[in-house]
Amino acid sequence: MFLKSIPLTLVISLVGSQAYAASFDNFTPLPNSVPAGSLPEETPLLLSSPNFIQESISANDRGPQNGGVKLGDNWDMITLNENGPDAGRYLFSPYETGSAGVRRLDLWTGTAASIVPEGTQGFVSGDASLWTPWGSYLTAEESWGTGSTKGRLFEITNPLDAPGSINFVHRTIIPRVSHEGLAFDTDNNLYFIDELNGGNIYRYTSINPNATNGDDFFAAGQTSVLKVGGGNNANAFGAAIWEALTDINGVVLPGLASAVLGDGTLDGRLAANLAGGTDYQRPEDLEIQTLADGSQFLYFTATTTDDSWSILLNGANPTVNQFVSTNTIDEATGLPVGSVFNSPDNLAIDANGNIYIVEDQPGGDADIWFVRDVNRDGVAESIARWASMSTIGAEPTGLYFDKFNPKVAYLNIQHTASDIDRTIQITVVPEPLTLLGVGTAIGFGTFFKGKKRKFSQTDKKLG
Repeated sequence: MFLKSIPLTLVISLVGSQAYAASFDNFTPLPNSVPAGSLPEETPLLLSSPNFIQESISANDRGPQNGGVKLGDNWDMITLNENGPDAGRYLFSPYETGSAGVRRLDLWTGTAASIVPEGTQGFVSGDASLWTPWGSYLTAEESWGTGSTKGRLFEITNPLDAPGSINFVHRTIIPRVSHEGLAFDTDNNLYFIDELNGGNIYRYTSINPNATNGDDFFAAGQTSVLKVGGGNNANAFGAAIWEALTDINGVVLPGLASAVLGDGTLDGRLAANLAGGTDYQRPEDLEIQTLADGSQFLYFTATTTDDSWSILLNGANPTVNQFVSTNTIDEATGLPVGSVFNSPDNLAIDANGNIYIVEDQPGGDADIWFVRDVNRDGVAESIARWASMSTIGAEPTGLYFDKFNPKVAYLNIQHTASDIDRTIQITVVPEPLTLLGVGTAIGFGTFFKGKKRKFSQTDKKLG
């Protein structure tokens, strides 16, 4: 059945019907990964529900939406403008390349631009991507080289302005590490990791936590490192503390002076080692979950040891648990997931508070796992394969659930063998439309095209 045979009033009525609404956590676990190269690059995901559809909404193919040029390579982590003017209109991603930049995709028009040109201030290996409470954008370098291009965190203070007027600022108070995950808690503490076998978990506490701009937020604050059970250990769980590396103004504490670099910035890796921080094996992404009682969990992945960890953020006394491991039950088999859960990298959280883990396995056979933690205690009962990517040479990255529409998510497909990165939009189609054939006859986003690239915006209004 084709959409044109369905009265428009009926379609709108069905879209708005909450009684028939599907959601991202309503699916049947996939038993296996999809074979590499078995699906078109425009729709590269094997999805776990017929109510999920996918659409390539952007590609770095020198097409008209990119102004006829190629906008960077290796599009990495994703965020939306989550507050302020036109909230929810723009997707932001850095380029994880040797000459990096930042890309902004306008979801209303479908056009994209490099708002930070490649190589600005020597920016390399862009990875992190986070919107701030005051309406700016943070990204950072995953690199750990030498000299000035070593693990810096940057803020775009005016991310909605024209590309030629963007203000790209190195926030020197944040220690240099191999950055990826960034996350704010509800008190506006900023958490980050060092992506290293033996990397640490950090917290920055501004003396101006409710600042309305980055100049004030990053003017002064204390950085601490996670220390479990006395520290100087690895892969530990249990009671922990945040061990200070600086004072409340950002001045390095006595005994850590050897970690100060020539430009006055702090080598966060060396400082954490000197302070006895607890090591994890290549921590990568971060995500924060807030429960109904106001308590919060910080989750992070550890790629080398094939696990994920949770931290109950209980003030000065956090508690660490192993969240997911190869011993966690695979819902498709009822057995420990074992080695098929491999290289967990990115994390995402949906509107219902569910955590998703994205594998870093270039070349296809990279899966996205749904984590089931029914009692929300930071220890998963099981995981389920939610999607699987087939693009040759590539990895999925940056899974992000739209904060304004619980039925939309975005995913980047980076470093493909075809050299065409893509942004894929995944959408939950309301069940009546699936039953009527809309989800299979056409992309749901296609129906709403022509209205300011209205897929996301229209679906937001219709619920």
